[in-house]
Amino acid sequence: MTITNKLRAVALWIILSWGWRRALVALIAGALSVLAVAPFNAWPILFLTFPVVVWLIDGAGGGRLNGLSAAAMTGFWFGLGYFVPGLYWIGHAFLVDAPTFAWLMPFAVLGLPAYLALFTAFGFALARLLWAKDPSRVLALAASLTISEWLRGHALTGFPWNAFGYALSEPLALAQLSSVIGLWGMTFLAVAIFASPAVLIDQTARERTAWAAPAAALALVLAMSVFGAVRLSLYPTGMVANAKLRIMQPNLQQDTKFNYSAKAEVMRKYLALSDRASGPQSTGVRDATILIWPESAFPFFLTREADAMAQITDLLPKGTVLITGSVRAPDLAPGTPIRRAYNSVYVIDHDGSVLSVYDKLHLVPFGEYLPFQDLMEEFGLEQLTKVQGGFIAGTGRRPLPVPGAPAALPLICYEAIFPDDVAPRNDRPGWMLNLTNDGWFGISTGPHQHLQQARMRAIEQGLPLVRAANTGISAVIDPVGRTIAQLGLGVEGVLDSKLPSAIAPTIYARTGDIPAAMIVALALIFAARRRAIKRVL
Repeated sequence: MTITNKLRAVALWIILSWGWRRALVALIAGALSVLAVAPFNAWPILFLTFPVVVWLIDGAGGGRLNGLSAAAMTGFWFGLGYFVPGLYWIGHAFLVDAPTFAWLMPFAVLGLPAYLALFTAFGFALARLLWAKDPSRVLALAASLTISEWLRGHALTGFPWNAFGYALSEPLALAQLSSVIGLWGMTFLAVAIFASPAVLIDQTARERTAWAAPAAALALVLAMSVFGAVRLSLYPTGMVANAKLRIMQPNLQQDTKFNYSAKAEVMRKYLALSDRASGPQSTGVRDATILIWPESAFPFFLTREADAMAQITDLLPKGTVLITGSVRAPDLAPGTPIRRAYNSVYVIDHDGSVLSVYDKLHLVPFGEYLPFQDLMEEFGLEQLTKVQGGFIAGTGRRPLPVPGAPAALPLICYEAIFPDDVAPRNDRPGWMLNLTNDGWFGISTGPHQHLQQARMRAIEQGLPLVRAANTGISAVIDPVGRTIAQLGLGVEGVLDSKLPSAIAPTIYARTGDIPAAMIVALALIFAARRRAIKRVL
């Protein structure tokens, strides 16, 4: 019995599976697919799971509506299997204040994945609509899932976490093509490449031709690797002259970060850690021109606490600036109670002057605000950060001027996961600064996934990325994705590094998602024509 015949036997069992067996196969395939992203990066697993997807959709043809409903249900179970283990770490956030929020944890750990799985269900149904029993169905699946993943990244503020394209972000050479086609183009290629072995069961005459599609997929992976290796060799890491970074990673627990009574403790830790020697030749903060603290660093409004500002002034030597996250109070008349606030980034000079401010633009639903905020609060609900009325969104994304360095583009927390909403094309920064607080999610896979996604933004834009995280992972990444320096998860310390310099704007930085849209459109046209021909025949 040849390998192809054995594969056909397995595929036939999957194709003919129905009811709970079909759901279980889809669920397991989805769960195994999570191993393709950080921290595991075992992307070859998708050569096993994505062909299963193709065979499941093959077997959906016997259902109602020409198989659309069966394909959609299969997609839902696959998506649920993918998102529950991929996003389990969200549950940690509901245990920070367990008496208040623990009862909501099951709704988050299962409810959010179930919502996201609806997009996967749509992608499977759209693929079934274009389905033809020939290799074109792989392209139909790739185009359809790219569309559904794009929708997932945009609908209702969007959440493109663990998009399938991230499977091609390791090794680093493979990720370089994102500088041309972005995350959504990489998503199309990932699905097409990894689903290609499914067509091995189609061949009934000469078995050699059955290997054409997977051989083409492997050739594409090789071509991507060569392109990436050449690109990496063309762009060695350059550094900005006289710009020296010091990233402070305090590893504070969440109950401390949001407790005003811990103000003195927080400031003592920040000041001592920021001035800690990092080696025999280190002189502490005097080694740095830019000191960086993470998102929402204080359990108080920084600029309204004169003693805290005075301590920062005493810490910073002349020629050093502090970039820090902080909750910022809105401008109100004296005596007006503060009910809402901004999640902001300050640039503060050595004399305590606030040089510039950025207010977070893309807020986290249920974390920083509630949909239908007033109605939800009437029912006694509140978001995880407990800011009455929710945070206020900023008005626009813009680079911040930083003395002694190029302008920095601030990205607070998960703002770094949105590929087409990062750098303004008419006001290109010199680097991206991702301040985050992944301490909500404990020692889990979540911070590793967040770093992986932020690094992809550096490659897409050709801009270095500096990341300061409360509990880690803090890192300095050059514009082609090399990690220059890094502090691990759950570690307290400081990270000293030079600032990598930017390279010329990439194709993706100049054109955005146009190349990916063209690829998907061509695949849709080809798949639709093949289906039309098959129906005529």
